[in-house]
Amino acid sequence: MLTQAERQRSIGAGLAALVLVLLFVGTAAVTLLAWEGGQSASRLFTAYTWRILQFTLWQAALSTLLSVFFAILVALALARRPRFPGRVWIVRLMALPMGLPALVGALGLLGVWGRQGMLNSWLGMAGLEQPVSVYGLSGILIAHTFFNIPLATRLLLAALERLPAEYWLLSASLGMKPLSIFRFVEMPALKRVVPGAAGLIFMLCATSFTLVLVLGGGPAATTLEVAIYQALRFDFDPPRAIALAFLQIAVTATVIGLISLLPAASETARTAGRRTKRFDGRSAPARLWDLLMIAAATLYVAAPLISVLAAGLKADLPKLVVGPLFLRAAGTSLVIALTAGIVAVAASLAIILARQAIGAGSKRPLALRSLSVSLAGLSSLVLVIPPIILGTGWFLALRQWGISGNALAAFAPYLVAVINAMMALPFTIRVLQPALDDHQRQTARLVTALGLTGVAKWRLIDLPVLRKPVLTALSFAMALSLGDLGAVALFGSSDLVTLPWLVYSTLSSYRTHDADGLALILGLVCLGLTILGTAGAREKNDA
Repeated sequence: MLTQAERQRSIGAGLAALVLVLLFVGTAAVTLLAWEGGQSASRLFTAYTWRILQFTLWQAALSTLLSVFFAILVALALARRPRFPGRVWIVRLMALPMGLPALVGALGLLGVWGRQGMLNSWLGMAGLEQPVSVYGLSGILIAHTFFNIPLATRLLLAALERLPAEYWLLSASLGMKPLSIFRFVEMPALKRVVPGAAGLIFMLCATSFTLVLVLGGGPAATTLEVAIYQALRFDFDPPRAIALAFLQIAVTATVIGLISLLPAASETARTAGRRTKRFDGRSAPARLWDLLMIAAATLYVAAPLISVLAAGLKADLPKLVVGPLFLRAAGTSLVIALTAGIVAVAASLAIILARQAIGAGSKRPLALRSLSVSLAGLSSLVLVIPPIILGTGWFLALRQWGISGNALAAFAPYLVAVINAMMALPFTIRVLQPALDDHQRQTARLVTALGLTGVAKWRLIDLPVLRKPVLTALSFAMALSLGDLGAVALFGSSDLVTLPWLVYSTLSSYRTHDADGLALILGLVCLGLTILGTAGAREKNDA
């Protein structure tokens, strides 16, 4: 039970977090609205903006369709084969792209699908003159499916593995054919997860920036976010950038609204104690099909990762890591990532604890109930306005205030850190919320009985339990910030160089060996942070 002073402090901290986030996001939004509105409105209804919008939606729809379709095939095959040598490593492999920076993944895909990549080399040796092009729509689809097939596979596989063992016993006793098993057992489980997974993937693809920037291949294959970046960095056409920003906000708000209307995935209760055993898929054609699906998915995901590793090892890594530019970029990235992580975790704790304090009160007036609802919707607000839009708004706001040149360069690291913190906020809240809710339920009576408050309560009761989820959230936020190219793309300069910006600028200057080496280092650091963050969850599951 919280004391009155603790309750007031928690609510005050939550209110402060709400005001600061709204102030930061609102400044960007108001600047966009106020900047030469007439010109922006006229740019909203041009053939160019509508073509960009159509391509953004088209590539996102195709990427979602392909990702979900192939993920269903792979998840069904893995679910039918619950035990075989190496299965656990294949499932773990499916988690790697989620922790990999998009820029590093793009370099890996170029190593496989690019003009000098493995695939085109093999096709050339086979006498085929027309190599596979990784640039344009095909490259964007390959990149999006590389990142999203593993994500969807893990979500769908988890749904299939939660099916009760009695389902498989009953289907075997009834002699159900494979098509009937799919129709009456597997499909209902998949239908509970597919809409949410498809909505999430569509959202990720519609707001994709780095992959489209690297693999888009020109105006014919440009999405809204990349077009905003081009309008500001290359053409300096703020009205066009603002018009595109409004379209981007409308797209993300619509997608999030539609996702919120989808029914929540319901859990299928596992019956007590019975080990799941599948009796289907024992024929030779079924075994061969599953083997092909699992092998193809493994190769599709592993090949770019191996390419990144192989190409990175060819670079002169000792020379790269002692170079002054790398040391400056690494130091800047780590400082920005740590700052963004601390800000995101602190804001998340303030939001969650404030909502708990409001919920714990015997009296909840309308103002507190409104505050609780506002805090709950804060993460959705951040999702509606992507980082590139926040960066655009603040880029224009600083210019309006007369801040440019060296002064802008001085502001840039702080802005990038806060934008990265906003980007990480929904994820850190998702990591911390269940842990804090469980902890409060389990310790509320103990704390009241012992009469612990303040620092003593935090040191003796809260810190030992919450240290792990807080570090997990911090590592996730740092990994997201370290691999992000979106925010720094607007503010990057010779005065502000981060590791992703260094990789991108090195690649743009055709120093591919150095770019491969830098990408390997960046990928290993981000994957290390991601693995560190999930280590606790794995230990808990194994226990």
